Amino acid sequence: MKPSLKPANPNFSSGPCTKRPGYNLAELDTSALGRSHRSSLGKEKLQLAITETARLLELPEGYRVGIVPGSDTGAMEMAMWSLLGQRPVDVFSWESFGSGWASDIAKQLKLEDARSFTAPYGQLPDFSQANPDHDIVFTWNGTTSGVKVNNADWISDDRQGLTICDATSAVFAMQMPWEKIDVATFSWQKVLGGEGAHGVLILSPRAVERLETYTPSWPMPKIFLLAKGGKLIDGIFKGATINTPSMLCVEDYLDALNWVENIGGLSAAVAKSEANLKVFTDFVAQNDWIDFLAESADICSNTSVCFQLKADEDQVKAIVKLLDSEQVAYDIGAYRDAPAGLRVWCGATVEKSDLEALLPWLTWAYQEVTAA
Repeated sequence: MKPSLKPANPNFSSGPCTKRPGYNLAELDTSALGRSHRSSLGKEKLQLAITETARLLELPEGYRVGIVPGSDTGAMEMAMWSLLGQRPVDVFSWESFGSGWASDIAKQLKLEDARSFTAPYGQLPDFSQANPDHDIVFTWNGTTSGVKVNNADWISDDRQGLTICDATSAVFAMQMPWEKIDVATFSWQKVLGGEGAHGVLILSPRAVERLETYTPSWPMPKIFLLAKGGKLIDGIFKGATINTPSMLCVEDYLDALNWVENIGGLSAAVAKSEANLKVFTDFVAQNDWIDFLAESADICSNTSVCFQLKADEDQVKAIVKLLDSEQVAYDIGAYRDAPAGLRVWCGATVEKSDLEALLPWLTWAYQEVTAA
């Protein structure tokens, strides 16, 4: 039978992700709107976003946080163009975005001493191939595959190279081993349900040292510059952004950070996301027509959860369309480059009760489409 109870919030997109529970645009502080981002108030807001990010993520002493243009993509490109080229590079990819970084390194930066290690959707590459003398580029959570890195033991504590990690759908939902990560990037619009167009760049002291002692051989666009004259452009990490940010987006981000604080901090946000995944784990165990795309439980993402169904591509599309038309679940089709299936966000801004309400609808839609 067709279920009667619908999720109170049908927004299950994997980016931009749903707003925090209880979000109200009218409650944002608008005092900085219409003001210069370089005014004392603008700088104060940007600096607060930076310091609160570092505090809530529990970053080690000496790590720098900067707000940059271009969302996570912009932050990753800045890091790669500014830091790579000094030594060989190992790139690990197992989904669309990681493959994009590998392509940029090979085709745009044209690094001939780059090695690429790949795995199909649902699996992880062989991280034991990582050379500690090389720079390493990888994603922590494959947003389009629903597969995450489950440990950082493969990263050497005595490495000479830098680790550059695209962590956009992991930060604030997974515990990150910061001592193993020299560069991390993310965007507000993922785990915290913020707005698009802004990225966050986190640098370890080792990454800062690289920026101050190495100059890439290629021309650097102004918008990518992180160092000048052998010195880090320190203002980027104190609220003096490279280009003009949206102060409304900054305020929205501050609201999200305040929410993380109010629910109990980073550990509470991680626990909420993991509890949400448990809803799906139990459902998959009880139904043979649906399974995770991730080949094993230990690498299954607890944010961008990807499913494969006993259905063909057209049937999957019909299921997605049916759930959308019923206003039960929006934007849950698999990413365009991924195998046909469903992708449901279950990060901390999603309520467990909404996921539980969604499950009977998934069954109903599947039966409606496959029985036709």
